[in-house]
Amino acid sequence: MSKNSFQAALYLLPAGLLFLIFFYWPLLQNAYLSLFSWNMVSPNMKFVGAENFSVIFASPELWKILLNTVLFVVIMLVLNFVLPYIYSFILGHVVTRWSSFYRSALFLPSTLSLAVASILFLWIYNPLAGPLQIILSWFSLESPRWFKEDYLVIFAICTIIGWKVFGYNMIVMLAAMVAVPKELIEAAKLENASNWTIFRKIILPMTSSTAIYVFTITVVFGLQYVLVPVNMLTQGGPDQGSSNLVYIIYQYAFTFFQTGRSAAYAVITMVCYLLFLFVKNKYLEKKVYYEN
Repeated sequence: MSKNSFQAALYLLPAGLLFLIFFYWPLLQNAYLSLFSWNMVSPNMKFVGAENFSVIFASPELWKILLNTVLFVVIMLVLNFVLPYIYSFILGHVVTRWSSFYRSALFLPSTLSLAVASILFLWIYNPLAGPLQIILSWFSLESPRWFKEDYLVIFAICTIIGWKVFGYNMIVMLAAMVAVPKELIEAAKLENASNWTIFRKIILPMTSSTAIYVFTITVVFGLQYVLVPVNMLTQGGPDQGSSNLVYIIYQYAFTFFQTGRSAAYAVITMVCYLLFLFVKNKYLEKKVYYEN
């Protein structure tokens, strides 16, 4: 090893040790725990091998959790990826007046915590006296029980996360939008190109690197954001109708005290994330434009 390589290894050693201790070691510990039956209280851990996994895969609960997870991802991609993409283009290249006000107003909810947002939407969705119920009553309509109906509860929770995260994702996309050379857009307008053509032919390719970042954090972090509103408002109900792969890990560990089952779900979740990252790197990254 050359002197420069040895020095580089020394500089990387502290970060490498931190990664090893606080990232890879917990992953190995989790995989180890998934082979045991333990309630986090008893000093004895019973080795059960792959029984936790076999019980999970034999249960219809897993498939409901997976379906819920997919629905969460799809709805959040619409609310926190597609809509911020469109709004950032409008604010960056279409709106000329009051754009700073619109940006601030749309970003403001991002400064609130998810706990506050959950309480706020619990009041908004109140089927007896909430603002939404009052508006629906004007049209002689009755408000559904937003947090008590299958699938409807997923949409309700996604609106909480979407309202909270929308502004941040929009600002990130807006930074990419304003970085697109104005000469290209002005030249397209001189050729009488419509805003849709400009968005599709110029904006989409030149902001694709930022878009893939927002897409990734929407999927990865979005599922983690679900934990707070679900834990505060539904506890996974009705009948696991609002649970997902992230919340079920917390539920089995700290509600049911089945640590081995929780760790097994964590391993399954990690595999799902790895599959997502593989698809992203294998197929989506090929369509991304990087300037350098």
